[in-house]
Amino acid sequence: MSKIQVAIIGAGPSGLLLSQLLHTRGIQSIVLERHTREYVEARIRAGLLEWGTVDLLNQAGVGARMMREGLAHDGVELAFDCSAHRIDLKALTGQRVMVYGQTELQKDLADARTGSGGCIVWEAKDVAIDDFAGRTARVSYTQRGERLDVNCDFIAGCDGYHGVTRASVPQHAITLHERVYPFGWLGILADVPPVAAELVYTNHARGFSLCSMRSRTRSRYYLQCPLDDDIDSWPDERFWDELRLRLPEKYGSRLITGPSIEKSIAPLRSFVAEPMRFGRLFLVGDAAHIVPPTGAKGLNLAVADVRVLFEAMVDYYRSGSDTLLDEYSSRALARVWNATRFSWWFTTLMHRFSDETIARKMQLAELRYIGESPAAAAAFAENYVGLRFR
Repeated sequence: MSKIQVAIIGAGPSGLLLSQLLHTRGIQSIVLERHTREYVEARIRAGLLEWGTVDLLNQAGVGARMMREGLAHDGVELAFDCSAHRIDLKALTGQRVMVYGQTELQKDLADARTGSGGCIVWEAKDVAIDDFAGRTARVSYTQRGERLDVNCDFIAGCDGYHGVTRASVPQHAITLHERVYPFGWLGILADVPPVAAELVYTNHARGFSLCSMRSRTRSRYYLQCPLDDDIDSWPDERFWDELRLRLPEKYGSRLITGPSIEKSIAPLRSFVAEPMRFGRLFLVGDAAHIVPPTGAKGLNLAVADVRVLFEAMVDYYRSGSDTLLDEYSSRALARVWNATRFSWWFTTLMHRFSDETIARKMQLAELRYIGESPAAAAAFAENYVGLRFR
């Protein structure tokens, strides 16, 4: 049986970033991932980073390509009632956001950990955790037919909503909060120039749409759709026609279309598990919380968890103090609930929930208020760029 300081379950961005940050402080970790590296790097995920996330990636030494190739945005557009209103994030908050695809970030992190000799076990099968309520914890897994055990000081559960770590917590010790939304997002990725220089969120009578991008030549577009829609019923031509209908004329008229290279329908939910610490087990990212993608908070919240846990572990190994470890759950959850509220509010504001005219009239009234009131615009911008760490 081997011994390591920190066992990290899951080699997505949060798991690899935590491992990389710990490495910069001389703290040893092992990362266990049930899938292949190729599978993980092929997953299409988020593309908008808060500047706090950008700063932490640079601190970890993995931000060079992001700073060269990422697209820094100073604003965002809210389109409604056949017009669009720009929210000047930089002017209102002093902050920007960065567009950089999670697939590229995943590659950067894996390259950094591999290049520095980090221990990543791809295709770790039947991962199990045990004894995390005691003085040490244990992780076991199967690799190439051999069952292996690792003793560790701490376990970081970065293995997502369906992972083993949260499922290993006794039901009486955890409280789950969930809201499932009655629609999904139909997303398409295409090698076409973006329709606008910044993201465009549209509230339309036919449903929500979002114009995003991954680079100056690759676009990511979304349409609100029924949860039970069949992806095969959405050929590219139908998608582009529907998107054009939901956009203000100034964008619809210059929309450049092309063949999709990826297309999928994603459900939307709000989910929070409390607490986020159980003895020597710490839940991180999607293992503990999920937000609808409307506010682009999912990856950024996972990185925020990593920041808090990294600082706590560094303090523990430097001073022997448990104080920051004991505060991990409350500090992380304070930010999680703020982001969950904002994501719920923004989702409610921008999507079609029913045919009630009163609902749409109230949405439009609130959107006009944001467009006309500097205070309302500032509140939106402050949440969108990410609340400051305290």
